[in-house]
Amino acid sequence: MSHRVAALQMSSGPDVDRNLDAFERLARRAVSAWGAELVVAPECFAYLGPEEGKIPLAEDLDEGGRILARCTSIARELDAHLLLGGFWERGTSEGKVHNSSVHLDPSGEIRAIYRKIHLFDVELPDGTQISESDTVEPGTEAVVTEAPFGRLGLSICYDLRFSELYRALVEAGAVALSIPAAFTLTTGKEHWHVLLRARAIESQCYVIAAAQTGRHFGNRVSYGHAMIVDPWGTPVSECGEGEGLAVAEVNLDRIAQVRSSLPSLRHRRSFEPPKA
Repeated sequence: MSHRVAALQMSSGPDVDRNLDAFERLARRAVSAWGAELVVAPECFAYLGPEEGKIPLAEDLDEGGRILARCTSIARELDAHLLLGGFWERGTSEGKVHNSSVHLDPSGEIRAIYRKIHLFDVELPDGTQISESDTVEPGTEAVVTEAPFGRLGLSICYDLRFSELYRALVEAGAVALSIPAAFTLTTGKEHWHVLLRARAIESQCYVIAAAQTGRHFGNRVSYGHAMIVDPWGTPVSECGEGEGLAVAEVNLDRIAQVRSSLPSLRHRRSFEPPKA
């Protein structure tokens, strides 16, 4: 009833080949040394550089390209499920891409694609300014996919702040949630742990959160701390800083135990919002 999963921690930058080499190195370690059946890469795993640089790199997932081809080859060679946490997919609007989470099965076939719904447009106190919507086209649909342990709900980074998305994923049968991210240092040190634990507790799911870490380019710095949280809200594996991986078991008996002992998912009620 247990299946081992790995959440990768990377420090991606503008060099695609270097990033893909790091991804392959970590994925190989996760599978060969730890026996991971599912490996989750962080958001922006193949490219984390100036915003305009992602446009020419974006690939059509039907036609593929060098990034998808490399990842497909890795999935086949490792005989493992890969979740490409934030893949730059060609958008439908001129000059825009999708920030997509792509599930590859061990044969290298695409099982599911989730396109990030909530886009990160902020100006932080430390001077960091990010306007994701300038170059990214938002998705519109919640997505679950069949992983080795059962249904996995897909999300990306800033989605973490919107609990209604995770409610929809649980209602669709999710027993685990993937949250690949490139959380900024400023927001990460304040909110990352508490939000991941909250999503696990309220959804009574495992949370698999791959992460970017360190300085990428200019003043863009990520918090790191890739982690896996169990359905009681307990972190069971966590990285610190620097490249690495968090590995843990998704245990179906543990999910059943938590949901039985504290049946909050069965106690949910629909209600009308208060009138102004």
